[in-house]
Amino acid sequence: MQNEDICKELIEMILSDTIGTIAYISTQQHIQTYEQAKSVRFDILVQTEDGKFYDIEMQVSNERNIPKRMRFYQAAIDTSFLDKGNSYNKLNDSFIIFICLFDVIGKKRPVYTFEHFCREDKNIALQDGTKKIIINAEAFNQTENKDLKDFLEYLKNGTAHSEFTRRIHTMIETIKTNEQVRQEYRLMSTFEMDARDKGFSEGSYQKALETAKLMKEAHCETDFIMQITKLPKEEIEAL
Repeated sequence: MQNEDICKELIEMILSDTIGTIAYISTQQHIQTYEQAKSVRFDILVQTEDGKFYDIEMQVSNERNIPKRMRFYQAAIDTSFLDKGNSYNKLNDSFIIFICLFDVIGKKRPVYTFEHFCREDKNIALQDGTKKIIINAEAFNQTENKDLKDFLEYLKNGTAHSEFTRRIHTMIETIKTNEQVRQEYRLMSTFEMDARDKGFSEGSYQKALETAKLMKEAHCETDFIMQITKLPKEEIEAL
């Protein structure tokens, strides 16, 4: 389906590498390793046919906890998908990708890629199969990758210059008015939901109202509209 194609293209654009065929894709998936543990909600969790995991998160507001969150998300994937009794060598390779509208690290790079290397000799890699990537949309003009530049500029300014970003924009608009909005809207939460989770600017508030109105016209339940837009029940019912 188109959403899967866009997800695959996005990952390959960020990694500058091919990832093969997607075998599994889940949105807003909750994982809790044990009863008292803090749960994790993955925006988009992808597994390819070769077993590799790709977690894609969208972050609009800077809560200054992303490095530790990446560590926790990595651990959640490892503990959730390694069956009891299996060898540690059965751990799947995994990539934690945070796409941010701000500069987490503060060094004005569009892409920060982190792997484990020996401190005494940087030529020695730990080879634990993990990689953490932070994307900084603010630095869209600093990347030489035109496709990535266009995507980051779209996230930052809402301008769709490339075929890829136009497809994303078209899909967002289509999903908002589609009769299957309940199932399909979640696949775009990476690009739109986080801002609503953190509070509204005037523009975001108006956008939430428009989204709620479209969802009501598509006969979505009020509770689901509240979950997506973060608007109070009274405002939704008054539309």
